[in-house]
Amino acid sequence: MAQYVGRRLLALVPILLGVSIVVFLMMRLVPGDPARQALGAEATGDEVELLRHQWGLDQPLPIQYVYWLERAVQGDFGRSTVSRVPATQEIFTRFPATLELAVASMLISIVLGLSFGVVAAVGHDTLFDRLSMIVALVGVCTPSFWLGLMLLLLFAVTLQWLPAFGGGDLKHLILPALTLGVGASSIIARVTRSSMLEVLGEDYVRTARAKGLAERRVILVHALKNAFIPIITILGLEFGGLLSGAIIAETVFGYPGLGLLLVNSINNRDFPVVQGALLLFAVQFVLVNLLVDVLYAWINPRITYS
Repeated sequence: MAQYVGRRLLALVPILLGVSIVVFLMMRLVPGDPARQALGAEATGDEVELLRHQWGLDQPLPIQYVYWLERAVQGDFGRSTVSRVPATQEIFTRFPATLELAVASMLISIVLGLSFGVVAAVGHDTLFDRLSMIVALVGVCTPSFWLGLMLLLLFAVTLQWLPAFGGGDLKHLILPALTLGVGASSIIARVTRSSMLEVLGEDYVRTARAKGLAERRVILVHALKNAFIPIITILGLEFGGLLSGAIIAETVFGYPGLGLLLVNSINNRDFPVVQGALLLFAVQFVLVNLLVDVLYAWINPRITYS
């Protein structure tokens, strides 16, 4: 296992290198001049060119990339062109809020998704099964930004139970977490139901029932544990997606996380912050997938990596 983890960590190097090239080129293709954006419309051409020279934007793209990569591998993504503070500081100041939102959303999605998926599988072809899968399908098809706006309109504007914007306490976390968690729970519920239906028809489940074991023990210990491999896969993908997909919820609710910072940085042509944030998203997504592979072997000892 240790050798497998080591190989996967080494595989991060070419992946991140490719991501860094794509991110670097994409930012250079975005219309607009970060120097002009920083100085404002009243700045003269000479002032803009001087700032471009100071930031190295007048160099050929390959030279710009190599210079940026040399600093990036040392954890230095440069200084924000807006706040003038190190981009790394900007990113890691906001990242805990995004991580908190992703964890809260994941907890909501796990509770709702697993509960509805298991109950729907156990009550296959019942009214609850059909209704829950219809609701799950609607949840999958509902755009996150629209759901967020509807939740905001209902709970913040009409009922005035929760704050509409901002962050800092539990009340500000509820609506963004629901927005992300409901969509993810719909996918988890459908995968859980499908996986459970396959397992419930296996011989060892019928044997467990024939031995007189309690139905709850049969479902939770024998069936759910063996159905968990595909569920773990989708949980890992969803958690990685929640960390990066929090951009939508944070923008709708003005939640002060990394997603909102990324959107504002793109609008302001803040290259250092955007490049650093996107690389961080890439790293966490790959690490989450590595964790999922490790969990496979933990849940099912028959799975080995040699």
